[in-house]
Amino acid sequence: TTDVNNLSWLSYGVLKGDGTLIIVNSVGAVLQTLYILAYLHYSPQKHGVLLQTATLLAVLLLGYGYFWLLVPDLEARLQQLGLFCSVFTISMYLSPLADLAKIVQTKSTQRLSFSLTIATLFCSASWSIYGFRLRDPYITVPNLPGILTSLIRLGLFCKYPPEQDRKYRLLQTC
Repeated sequence: TTDVNNLSWLSYGVLKGDGTLIIVNSVGAVLQTLYILAYLHYSPQKHGVLLQTATLLAVLLLGYGYFWLLVPDLEARLQQLGLFCSVFTISMYLSPLADLAKIVQTKSTQRLSFSLTIATLFCSASWSIYGFRLRDPYITVPNLPGILTSLIRLGLFCKYPPEQDRKYRLLQTC
């Protein structure tokens, strides 16, 4: 999903002529694609990974077809693509909260990455400031949930510090 997100924002940047969006999302798309290829290479469940990747690729191609072929007006295309990117970004930021009930139930933040939480906070804050500076709500608004969800996750780290996680010994499996 992060790769589709990068490629969508790259399209938005190209359509808008925004060099920052183009460069950042080009690098992000290349890195995410390399990650997918490496994961696919080492994954024992190649069929599932290929199916997920093909599904997301189909969604991306359908989106490109819609935006570039069926929405001829440049301004309408920019607005619709911005809205699509915004919804996709918000869903990406909300996804780590899917484990929220399990974290509270187990009183363990073992399912969360502290470094990823900090990176998400800085990244979403940076994009929000950039979008605010450009007066572009499609960049500003979807990154605000990233700040909020990062603060929620940081709160979970405060409530259930990693030291508590060390009290439980993981079971070894063969």
